[in-house]
Amino acid sequence: MRNTRQKNLILSIINESNEHLSAYQIYELSKKTIPNISLGTVYRNLSQLVDNGMIRKLIIDGVDRFDKKNRHSHFICDKCGSVIDVFENYFEDTDYIGDNLVMDYEINFKGFCQKCLKEEKKYGIKGK
Repeated sequence: MRNTRQKNLILSIINESNEHLSAYQIYELSKKTIPNISLGTVYRNLSQLVDNGMIRKLIIDGVDRFDKKNRHSHFICDKCGSVIDVFENYFEDTDYIGDNLVMDYEINFKGFCQKCLKEEKKYGIKGK
């Protein structure tokens, strides 16, 4: 994989973001630094970065979102669609499950985020 200015910028945007950005959001942020970058270039570089294990792709409600590669899970709100990183160490040290070597994992928790849960409590859904 060739190192280019565009690829470095895209990787930097993802690694510095606390959000789970779509390709179009990454494209819009990239244009601030490289005004003539194309959406196709962004898609191509995202694909290469995913294929080479440098970032991960999440599909949330049919939309590709991109995230840092570090080991963590996600909480996805069923109501507003927000994606929250979960860095608890429940599975962090899991290198083997039985005799199977774990190279990576992807765990998504689903439910109501704190904000939506407050709204839902009005309608009888119980939380903490």
